[in-house]
Amino acid sequence: MNRLLHRLAEARVKAESAGLWRQRQRHSPALMDFSANDYLGLARDERLAEALAEGARRYGVGSGASPLVSGYSEAHAELEAALCAATGHEAALLFCSGFAANLALCHALFDSTDTLVADKLIHASMIDGILGSGANLKRYPHCDLSGAARLIERFPGTALLTESIFSMDGDLAPLLPLSNLCESHNSLFIVDDAHGFGVIGEQAMGASRLDGVNISLQLVTFGKALGCQGAAVLGSQALIESLVASARHYIYSTALSPAQAHAARVSLSLVQQGEKSATLAVNIRHFLNCAKEVGLALLPSQSPIQLMPVPTVQACLMAADTLKARGFLVGAIRPPTVPAPRLRITLSAAQSMNSIEALVNALADIEKGFGEGVNECVVKGSDKP
Repeated sequence: MNRLLHRLAEARVKAESAGLWRQRQRHSPALMDFSANDYLGLARDERLAEALAEGARRYGVGSGASPLVSGYSEAHAELEAALCAATGHEAALLFCSGFAANLALCHALFDSTDTLVADKLIHASMIDGILGSGANLKRYPHCDLSGAARLIERFPGTALLTESIFSMDGDLAPLLPLSNLCESHNSLFIVDDAHGFGVIGEQAMGASRLDGVNISLQLVTFGKALGCQGAAVLGSQALIESLVASARHYIYSTALSPAQAHAARVSLSLVQQGEKSATLAVNIRHFLNCAKEVGLALLPSQSPIQLMPVPTVQACLMAADTLKARGFLVGAIRPPTVPAPRLRITLSAAQSMNSIEALVNALADIEKGFGEGVNECVVKGSDKP
């Protein structure tokens, strides 16, 4: 066998034996979905479906070329302008995914002469982007402000990177003090706001709309709260123009579908109306109240992302299967994505009070089978590694 294929086969056997082999599963509409990042329930909203169709009729389904050739259209320019108005930034740059946006940003902005400061739990796309840039990465313990201060005092003048709401922990970074740290040490403040945009800030317009928070570069995605697809990097005119000129992921890729850009602009206006965000807030409070009533052990989070630790990988997989049998789709998150296995419950404005109550009862039944291991998991999971 070819040695590359042999290596893949060996890795598969090892991962399968540990319960860590990843596979796709076809989504069943019959299940109550508590796993998707569609926080505002807009992914299946009829108004967005019509906006996507209208965008396709008006601008075409595909862009047909790189934005630097002929792929940049009125639909893209209008979305960028709307994003700037919503977030307070001067300029925006659109990408087909958040992963591509983070890679592009890091590869274009950093090089081997830079030492960067970042939260221990930044997203894989940020880590890959930094490693690919050749920059030196120094990570502080998760959401540890004193750790961040010590590092940025040692390595001022480059950048500090963090998520806003962390995708696998659900907690919110201390954005205001981190912003102040960056200002006092002449460092760029770069925030991956993928899970915060559409959820936090004034009109739910993300981390840059939190009082006093000044962000140099902000990544937002359209595939989560906005219910669409794509992403954007927002910042000063000078920074964005530099990315246009040098970001290879932007230069050498076909531009985001103009139909998707049009749909995202419509979604942005729907989010700003506030109705969906208010419903989401009610559902989060209801879930937390129900969980407290039954004594459910959860990691600390006030966001739509709620985490229930489980003792082992196998217990995590079995719990997800049990929930599926009871009509719920919940993510079973395992190493290496997270240090310890957990069920990832995502809340949405589309979920009913009854479905939330039923899920909490099902989780409580599952937790009873874990015994004393649960409290140990909560302690372990809430450590700031």
